[in-house]
Amino acid sequence: MSEPTVTVERVYDHPTDEDALRLFVDRLWPRGMRKDAFHYDDWAKDLAPSPALRQWYSHDTSVFSEFKKKYLSELDSKDGKTAVDRVLDLADGRPLVLLTATKDVEHSHAEVLAEFLRQLP
Repeated sequence: MSEPTVTVERVYDHPTDEDALRLFVDRLWPRGMRKDAFHYDDWAKDLAPSPALRQWYSHDTSVFSEFKKKYLSELDSKDGKTAVDRVLDLADGRPLVLLTATKDVEHSHAEVLAEFLRQLP
């Protein structure tokens, strides 16, 4: 089986793949954005880091590698696997676009999640 097509975009960007399943993966709604202001198919907040992990990380890139380990551990948990299975069922083979409001996508949970999903069998 080929690796799933998974990309990450900011919620403020114009959609690039209209056939993809567009998942908003932040736990919190972006400030000042109306729900009809961007196109998304599902709000998968159960794939976002736990509130405690999100607050611990606080976008401090100096601890990104530790954040990544902890977040991957959450994704490997029973609840994490359930959330991943749910979105893979929703995608039904379509490409996935993970949407996030973060400014630093490279050091975000969305990028870690995309990498995780690409490596699934």
